[in-house]
Amino acid sequence: MSNGSLSAKISSAPSDPIFGIVEAFRADPRPEKINLAAGVYMEEDGVTPILASVREAERRLLANATTKLYKPIGGDPALVKLLRALIFREPGAPFGALPAIANEGRIEVLHTPGGTGAVRLAVELVKRLRPQAEIWVSDPTWPNHPQIADAVGVPHRSHPWTTADVRSLDLDAVLQSIAAAKPGDAFIFHGACHNPTGIDPTAAEWRAIADAVAARGILPILDFAYQGLGDGLVEDAASLRAFLATGCEVLVAASASKNFALYDERVGALAIVAEDKEAAAAILTHAKVAIRAAWSNPPGHGGEIVAEILADDALRGQWEGEVTAMRERINGNRRAFVAALASEGAGDYSHLLTGRGMFSLLGLDDAQLKRLRDEQAIYLVARGRINFAGLSAVKIPIVAKAVAALLR
Repeated sequence: MSNGSLSAKISSAPSDPIFGIVEAFRADPRPEKINLAAGVYMEEDGVTPILASVREAERRLLANATTKLYKPIGGDPALVKLLRALIFREPGAPFGALPAIANEGRIEVLHTPGGTGAVRLAVELVKRLRPQAEIWVSDPTWPNHPQIADAVGVPHRSHPWTTADVRSLDLDAVLQSIAAAKPGDAFIFHGACHNPTGIDPTAAEWRAIADAVAARGILPILDFAYQGLGDGLVEDAASLRAFLATGCEVLVAASASKNFALYDERVGALAIVAEDKEAAAAILTHAKVAIRAAWSNPPGHGGEIVAEILADDALRGQWEGEVTAMRERINGNRRAFVAALASEGAGDYSHLLTGRGMFSLLGLDDAQLKRLRDEQAIYLVARGRINFAGLSAVKIPIVAKAVAALLR
């Protein structure tokens, strides 16, 4: 093998901290195994469903499809208009009614390959337009946030998100980190359903964070991956409305993976909120240059599904009902699991009841997680992040008993 070979003196890269655990679960031959590691919605039987609204949308698309031509670089104009309406819908407003800043031309939206593609594009824009910036991410956060910053070549720093016991938001620590950042830096915030803690600010806390960000000249990037799975499709955008109220620029990375259960279709969007119409148009040109050198054009089918659903009042209503059902199932599992832990004498886990979204941390160390995998075939990721959607009426008492045994 020559020294110029791609594989010369190369060692294997580490496995992804989440997908690696999921792969280990798949390889486990034990029939009683329980997957609480994957970051996907699952029904009672452990299957991630195809929503009925999605099936109907696909039926219509199949019947009416005429071409597989490339989509525009920024996505189909009809889709991005509908995604803008979904992301920026205000309380009490009908679907399609937009805030004043949209009518002023301050918002541009691009279709991306999933929420991950949207975060990547947001970080690319930071690199291009704020080359001296650092990106701050919460500790803990989704492992891909720092990985994306590293891949793009933007320095990143972490800041505390929760109290030491991971039971509540440490607002003072967040505000102190914002004050310590350089004007021009960027912060990635979880717009709703913080992953992995499930700990979200209240509306008042979001306003305090937004005011501090605007005063410091920070660029907020909202990773809005779970819209609808916290308190509701409109309610979960309280974070975004807090930033919009300050007049500051915002980048919003949205995903249709969770709320449409379109994981393998890779549907996402990056919304650019600029200081004025001219700035929005200029930033859009830079975003399109970055896209052309990355994925060039967004994948079509998943976006067509989302557009078909959002454009039809009846189909959109059906989908909204399905999102509500997913949210209520997750919250019901939270309540049942906390009750089961209490009955097993595991201690006070009542803070899990105030969590939002699919995830929370159980505060388990690596040795305890290994015991759960080896002895009980129960799979969780770092610090005991649990996916409540992976639980069921049968699994809840099993997992609660196993966790309680670790803590005795």
